[in-house]
Amino acid sequence: MADVVIVGGGQAAASAVARLRAKGFDGSITLIGDEPVPPYQRPPLSKAYLLGDMALDRLFLRPEAFYRDNAVHLMLGEPVTAIDTDARTVSVGDEAIPYGDLILCTGSAPRRLPARIGGELDGVHVVRTLADVDAMAPRFAEGARVLIVGGGYIGLEAAAVAATLGLDVTLVEAADRILSRVAAPETADWFRALHETHGVTILEGTGLDRLTGDGHVSGAVLSDGREIAVDFVVVGVGIAPCTTLAEAAGLRIDNGIAVDAHGRTSDPHVWAAGDCASFPGAGGAMRLESVGNAIDMGELVADNLMGAERDYAAAPWFWSDQYDVKLQIAGLSAGYDRVVVRDGAGRSHWYYAGDSLLAIDAMNDSRAYMVGKRLIEAGKAPDPAAIADPETDLKALLKA
Repeated sequence: MADVVIVGGGQAAASAVARLRAKGFDGSITLIGDEPVPPYQRPPLSKAYLLGDMALDRLFLRPEAFYRDNAVHLMLGEPVTAIDTDARTVSVGDEAIPYGDLILCTGSAPRRLPARIGGELDGVHVVRTLADVDAMAPRFAEGARVLIVGGGYIGLEAAAVAATLGLDVTLVEAADRILSRVAAPETADWFRALHETHGVTILEGTGLDRLTGDGHVSGAVLSDGREIAVDFVVVGVGIAPCTTLAEAAGLRIDNGIAVDAHGRTSDPHVWAAGDCASFPGAGGAMRLESVGNAIDMGELVADNLMGAERDYAAAPWFWSDQYDVKLQIAGLSAGYDRVVVRDGAGRSHWYYAGDSLLAIDAMNDSRAYMVGKRLIEAGKAPDPAAIADPETDLKALLKA
């Protein structure tokens, strides 16, 4: 019996493995991933890797030698098809692999366009895995016409890469503005202007009616009746947690695989971490889709599997690279009623709800980001007038 079996090949899985060994766990560990490569970073796929600025081996979170040196058995390229919580086994092909404890790091999957509107035509791509990006990369040729469906961060990052490489880029967003679910109008306005200066056509309040083509996509009909010619399409309309295995095994599902504050599922020998897991939050079950959450939850589960009994305290942070701009985000902006704009070394938007500081968006302003992150984590909320004043020494606010 493997003492610990980990299902998944992303950041949460890699973090759990590293933490277990770093904390002195001396039992056996088996990591099972359905992709034929060891755990790797996903954020660079749609940025540096797609641009050709990052080699494949730099994507890997750990070199393969790390797993050998730490006696971690890798089973790659074949998915887990079932979990038997009574027998405490997972099925891979014809093999039933026993476990003492199971950690599910199954991540999330991109939402795809329905087949009835052309979603299965050749040339329609999503961005999630190495295979996804390898399949679309040859299409990013100068002068090619690409339609980006979705104005969230994935769509905007794909648009930035395409524009940088000289493609003719059109982005459609069905909502009234880009970033409508995740950022304030001030941040959306800033990024819209950035993309337009790079030649991207952004159509807000405009949905996709259908894609057209004979086998391969060649055009799109938009919700306003407009028809455009395209050579390929990138779809970025959100992701959904991968819960199929857990649900079939009878584990509780609540906007993801439901876990308690320790990361344990409804079965005492099964844990979950990362995008797939929903954990107790102030307003109910909460799920975060970020590298930071995957790292923190992976480490939490490893600690608690070894008896730490540590509660999860989420400290959300995110980032996005577009052109020469690094956007850094700390906190969660839900419920804000005011945005304070600060122009300094870069630009930052500070989200307040009453007298409470909730979140910050910092564009090319790492100092504002770091100070804002520390303030949020400490529960401090500086006077908004001080934040807006470019003469204010932000670091001094930490001592107030």
